[in-house]
Amino acid sequence: MTTLSIRDLKLTKLNGAPLLGPLSFDIAPGEVMTLMGVSGVGKSTVLNWLIGASQPMFMVEGEAWLGNLRVDVLPTEQRRIGILFQDDLLFPHFNVGDNLAYALPADTKGSKARQRAIKEVLTSAGLSDFYDRDPATLSGGQRARVSLLRALIAEPQALLMDEPFSKLDSTLRQQFRSFVYERIDERKIPTLLVTHDAEDIPHGGNVLELHEGGGVAKIKGTEGASLTC
Repeated sequence: MTTLSIRDLKLTKLNGAPLLGPLSFDIAPGEVMTLMGVSGVGKSTVLNWLIGASQPMFMVEGEAWLGNLRVDVLPTEQRRIGILFQDDLLFPHFNVGDNLAYALPADTKGSKARQRAIKEVLTSAGLSDFYDRDPATLSGGQRARVSLLRALIAEPQALLMDEPFSKLDSTLRQQFRSFVYERIDERKIPTLLVTHDAEDIPHGGNVLELHEGGGVAKIKGTEGASLTC
């Protein structure tokens, strides 16, 4: 089990105006921390920085750690950080099984072992007969579950979620939220969630509300969490 730690993160616009920070916090194994705030205050930029995406519009300072390993200096493919977006981003020319196979770790070798791993994760989500299904035939909830499974089958050490529930209707949204948080807790994955909807916040979870000009407010907390802002 690994803690995701952010140390002295500071985002500055190219004109020198502060966007965020400095900000430091820890996310414990199995914890979901939520970033909230109006558009343009840097929420998604934090996620992009964590996965190693280019940030040409900002100057970035700070460190990201997974346990004792500093990951912000590593290439994206070595960071072991998964991400879930608003859109499921399934490959339309792959069936469900092939979509999941794309994310399998390289050390899962051999076609039988890879198929077994995929079928096991599909069964765990109530999708045991979906290996050969075309993504175009899936409902919105089924597509959302397959998208999450693809992120999890890669065995990430941390998970980022950029408004992953926003395109679902209210009933499906509640069901999928529970599905996601149960699996995060089972696997003890530290998770950073970006959302505009307070209903997405897990019960008792930490919330950081970002403000224009770099301000941050902690508006809720879980016992044992660490935060400096």
